[in-house]
Amino acid sequence: MFEVSYPRSVPERRPEGHQPAAPRFSLRWPTPRLTLVSVYFGMQQDALSRADKLAFFARIRGFLAQADGPQADEVMQCIDEAGLDNAIVVAYWTDPTLYARWLATSGFRSWFEAHAAANGAPGYWLEPVVVPYDRHETIYSASNYKVGFARTVGAEIVSITTNGFFGAARDRLPLSAVDVLDSPVHGVLSPAAARTSARGHWIAELPHNATLLRSGQYWEGAGQEQLEDYIERLQPKLMRGMQHLMSTRSETGCLSLRIMTNVNEDGSPRSETSVYAGFMSMAQLEAWAASHETHLDIYRHAIAMNRLHKEKREVVTWHELFVPQLGNVFEYINCHPMTGILPYARALRVQTGE
Repeated sequence: MFEVSYPRSVPERRPEGHQPAAPRFSLRWPTPRLTLVSVYFGMQQDALSRADKLAFFARIRGFLAQADGPQADEVMQCIDEAGLDNAIVVAYWTDPTLYARWLATSGFRSWFEAHAAANGAPGYWLEPVVVPYDRHETIYSASNYKVGFARTVGAEIVSITTNGFFGAARDRLPLSAVDVLDSPVHGVLSPAAARTSARGHWIAELPHNATLLRSGQYWEGAGQEQLEDYIERLQPKLMRGMQHLMSTRSETGCLSLRIMTNVNEDGSPRSETSVYAGFMSMAQLEAWAASHETHLDIYRHAIAMNRLHKEKREVVTWHELFVPQLGNVFEYINCHPMTGILPYARALRVQTGE
């Protein structure tokens, strides 16, 4: 299995002699995947009907079906911080050249940019994340469910032991062996930009060494006992943690956060959710995870259930984490001013839409 490693010059976080209490898994590919591409396509409006969402999913998937399209995609929905409906497609490439060719030939760009001249709703957004392999890590609680990058061709879920301690996610990042991954602005969030409208086409630059995390939960087919435990006890803890991250941005460095639900082909919700969040720095995400009661509640509960059910745990949890370098830009067309990273990133209005 392909993996990147460097002679370590930055101390690892793993305690000496640590042995994890529960099995965990991560992704590998049999041949080199030097750059990974994860792209989020979104549409937002005050109220989107199921038909609106299905039409958007079909439109984006039509573009994705063109030559050099992704190896995997998923469709989701969420209510954002402004209370607007969002329909979302995420697509995964393991070859950036294919992604670049797809952008140039699929017709998506001209369709996307044409909306900048429109007045009013809906809004559209595009958040592509392009990262070298050594700036990503993944973890799965079970090996029998593939989601995210795990659905790309050749991906395999393999057993790991770099888990069960605070700082494990950093240790799983190959680059962390030689790079402390500091935020260039020390994780300080500037005040939200005072914009009353984001009409037109905006391009926002993701800060260097920001951290992007998609953390998922899947409970389809879980038995009554474990399902009730997740819905009634663990899920409320997750939601309290997410509300804390959003309500204390200056402390947590939370750039954006979406609580997304996967949907079926007919638009009905699946028994599957994920949170997609951006942070100014990995250190701020780690500080919340290691010390704040809202995350410790989540952590303690998950560990207790894993120890109780062991290999019979029926609720799958997972995440994929990226620490992009300078150069990633997100785009927003006719979106409300709090969309994505718009309020906290350097943004350029390239088209007024007027």
